[in-house]
Amino acid sequence: MRKIDLTVSERDGGRRIRDVLRDFGVSSALLTRLRQTENGITVNGVFQRTVDTVQPGDILTICIADKGTIPRPRPLPVTICYEDEDLLVLNKPPQMPVHESRNHIGDTLSNFVAWHTGGQTAFRAVYRLDRDTSGLVVVAKHELAAAKLAGRIDKDYYAVVAGMMTEDGTVDLPIARCGDSIIKRRVDADGEPAVTHYEVLSHRDGNTLLRLRLATGRTHQIRVHLSYLGHPLLGDTLYGNDAARIARQALHCKDVYFTHPITGKAIHISCDFPQDMKEII
Repeated sequence: MRKIDLTVSERDGGRRIRDVLRDFGVSSALLTRLRQTENGITVNGVFQRTVDTVQPGDILTICIADKGTIPRPRPLPVTICYEDEDLLVLNKPPQMPVHESRNHIGDTLSNFVAWHTGGQTAFRAVYRLDRDTSGLVVVAKHELAAAKLAGRIDKDYYAVVAGMMTEDGTVDLPIARCGDSIIKRRVDADGEPAVTHYEVLSHRDGNTLLRLRLATGRTHQIRVHLSYLGHPLLGDTLYGNDAARIARQALHCKDVYFTHPITGKAIHISCDFPQDMKEII
């Protein structure tokens, strides 16, 4: 159970508890569960109703009981880059899925989180990476952190693409499923809007290292957009390259930037490239 203390500001003095908590990011569903939890909402240590008011300087406390599915715990080779009471930032290795599926049971990031937290925390990845994409994944430890982080994390991806790209740019092209495929995507005028910004960093062996920032989060967005430009990611056999230099798409989420959901502090986490990308960079 996560206990969070909020000091009531002058601005919030005289307001109802439910309004203060909603402004903090507590959803209606979570507010209902807090009301149903013993001592789920207290002021200065005393149980309060959500319609009660608070005064400046009061300590408004909520206790969030964790609800959700907990995967089977497994110790796996995952590096923890940051951790506190509210979230984890993990460096996911390539070839590791984020969630369990029919073909991946016990070998995913969710299994590692279950092991690391002693089976006490439901798995709430704020976003997912493709199985073969490496890098940082932010995991919320409770539903309030997950809700406040959703769609509010900026990520810098690094990719090695085939060919010599010389200018920075933006791809603003919609993406849709490719025919009846449940996996492959393509640029399609009838698809969902997708915007990818890219910056040329360096060249080696006729290939280009890019830094990319996504304005949208479509499935395979970077891979589809770069392939459309005629510069597929090295190792991306689904979108036009081969595995001669690297055994998976050369894509790594290296940096994440966000505002901490509870403290409001600006956070920047970075991680190193995995060995297979170091060898081609």
